[in-house]
Amino acid sequence: MSDWTYTVSVRSLCEFTAKCGDLDRRFTPSATALEGQAGQLAVYARRSPGYQIELPLEGRWGALRVRGRADGYEADVNRLEEIKTIRGPLELVPDNRRALHWAQLETYGALLAADRDLAELELALVYVDADTQHETVLRQTLTAAALQAAFEARCRAFEAWAAQEAAHRSARDAALADLPFPLGELRPGQRLLAEAVYRAAARSQCLLAQAPTGIGKTLGTLYPLLRAMPTQGLDKLGYMTCKGTGRIAAMDALQAVHRTCPGLPLRVLTLVAKEQACEHPDKACHGAACPLASGFYDRLPAARSEAVATAWLDPAAQRRIALAHGVCPYYLGQELLRWADVVVGDVHHAFDPHGQLYGLALAQGWKLALLVDEAHNLIDRTREMYSASLSLAEVQAAAQAAPVSLRGPLRGLAAELVRTGRQQPADYQPLPTVPDALAEALQRANAALGEYVQAHPLDVGPVLQFYFTCLGLQRLLDRLDRHALCDLQRSRARRPAPEAAAADGPTNLSLLDGADDEAAQDLLLSVRCIVPGHFLKERFETLAHVTLFSATLGPADYPRQLLGLPDTTAWLDVPAPFNPEHLTVQVADALSTRYEHRQASLNALVDLLAGQFAEHPGNYLAFFSSFEYLEQAAQRLALRHPELPQWSQGRAMGEAARRGFLDRFVPGGRGIGFAVLGGAFAEGVDLPGTRLIGAFIATLGLPPVSPLQEQVRERLDALFGADHGYADLVPGLQKVVQAAGRVLRSVDDRGWVWLLDRRYRRPDVQALLPAWWHIT
Repeated sequence: MSDWTYTVSVRSLCEFTAKCGDLDRRFTPSATALEGQAGQLAVYARRSPGYQIELPLEGRWGALRVRGRADGYEADVNRLEEIKTIRGPLELVPDNRRALHWAQLETYGALLAADRDLAELELALVYVDADTQHETVLRQTLTAAALQAAFEARCRAFEAWAAQEAAHRSARDAALADLPFPLGELRPGQRLLAEAVYRAAARSQCLLAQAPTGIGKTLGTLYPLLRAMPTQGLDKLGYMTCKGTGRIAAMDALQAVHRTCPGLPLRVLTLVAKEQACEHPDKACHGAACPLASGFYDRLPAARSEAVATAWLDPAAQRRIALAHGVCPYYLGQELLRWADVVVGDVHHAFDPHGQLYGLALAQGWKLALLVDEAHNLIDRTREMYSASLSLAEVQAAAQAAPVSLRGPLRGLAAELVRTGRQQPADYQPLPTVPDALAEALQRANAALGEYVQAHPLDVGPVLQFYFTCLGLQRLLDRLDRHALCDLQRSRARRPAPEAAAADGPTNLSLLDGADDEAAQDLLLSVRCIVPGHFLKERFETLAHVTLFSATLGPADYPRQLLGLPDTTAWLDVPAPFNPEHLTVQVADALSTRYEHRQASLNALVDLLAGQFAEHPGNYLAFFSSFEYLEQAAQRLALRHPELPQWSQGRAMGEAARRGFLDRFVPGGRGIGFAVLGGAFAEGVDLPGTRLIGAFIATLGLPPVSPLQEQVRERLDALFGADHGYADLVPGLQKVVQAAGRVLRSVDDRGWVWLLDRRYRRPDVQALLPAWWHIT
């Protein structure tokens, strides 16, 4: 390739050329991004008035354009500084990481010396302790010639790779600009979706797309965004899924793209969980313990070169390449994030506080666009990511197993939890603020745990996980605001809690039955994220484009407000491709599935199931709000209609059992499968044709009535106004529509949906059901 240029950050250049030695994932206490900023500010405050911060620097070497921002320069003493915030003593920073820090500082030094025509320069590597703000400074003075020689050596080491990457980007963009649609012609609804995605990407706008099953959402979103990559200068495309089945669909769609365009220069990477990729789960992640961590960075270049040449990097390919070169498959995949064009993985990679894909995009300045499949699940998934809890039983167990030096602080934390529990009037108690004594006890425990893991980095065992739990809770408490609830919940600790009451029924959080035996009680201190948009708003504003799509997203304000999407976010509701006459939707007006009415209505409910089956024999799914309700209905059906074949979802089904459940749905088969609404068989299940001809939904999907649920409703009402249904009706009916969506999977399918509750006649309920349903 002639006439090329390649822009690389100082950080990327040094990570590529200066990393060597072992992979070492042993715990070294690290500072958060906020603590890093605080550390920098503390250093800046101690410098002279003429101290220059965030100094932009840039240099050229051949076709390479190298740029970055140096932390600080003090012209009076001709000193350039690189500031790194750490926790604990400097000895905990591995040698190869310190070497990388020096490489970055030396590269900034070369750029500064060339820019200002300096003969020499003092370099200072400043390590700041996040807790004490104490500085440890390492210094050396180098000539401009020495700095330039080191800079040129790094550029030479990177030049061939940069030329290859520039050629790849040019070929990729040229191919994508003329990419044909893999299936020849887009379907009508699919075309609407594709056009909306492309238009939103061109405007750097977020899009909420509600699109029914059957229009081809996966290709309808992937194809236009692939076409937008060259026109919008996108570096990467992330296809994020809330469930594993979505990743399979994405990879199948990308395979179709490759079949249409053989030789397409597009690198596709699937991210997998560490537990799935680890070859030696019994070994620690460092060179002294695991052979695939020993010399990892020395063998990485060859593995990386083979991987980018392979391009199709599913888990099997990653494993094959990694083992051929003697490196860890999981961490090879993490390294390949930098060089992939399309990344397929779980939503946590983009939305978790420590999500690797988003973190790298921010650090490297990538233009990253995201597609989020089954996005109706994103609210609950991100709520989990930004919530934390700590139980009295956990603290007591940790104190009992802890070294002597930790027992005092941990027992103190346990005592304050017990004291707080005694003072609360109910078994569930919201806490506007954590009592000072409890907050201080948690801080003391965290400080002691931090000191211990710093002093014993190679021998922390279960202490480390408990430290992470406490630290996560502390960080959320420090940011507690109206977006979250803090509460204390009392329950039995020494016996299994009874099953929570089913949806629409009362939940009794008092599990003590009048007992005063504190030893038999457990307490759970929680921070529960209610509005994840508090944390996600900045991400949506930073990303180049995001499309969130699902068959059940509406009403539009629900995801927009709870996820913190920009006000400019576009909304698309794609018309269903089905003939409304193909789906018969009926309401059982005589039935109530409220908790207090269930026993009385059970005979009528199972008789309705049997009547529908007798009139239209075939395979059906019947959805219930809990396993308890499911089991009652299955037993009653077996009693009153023993001739009707049935099978049920179990409480803890493994993959083989789930597959066996679905295998009962054969073409032309007959029977009823009982399942829980919102569970494994209520979405992401494809049973086309006569494998499934109908569904019964014996619930509105509402969450259990409880003091906690009431707090959630009150908080959402306070933030967004009353009567929106955000706490219960909207998410409940999303589950209902998802479950009903199992019935029609193609335009030729026909089927029945029974809504088994008279409340489905209410206008506010019907307003949240698909407009194309003709309810009788």
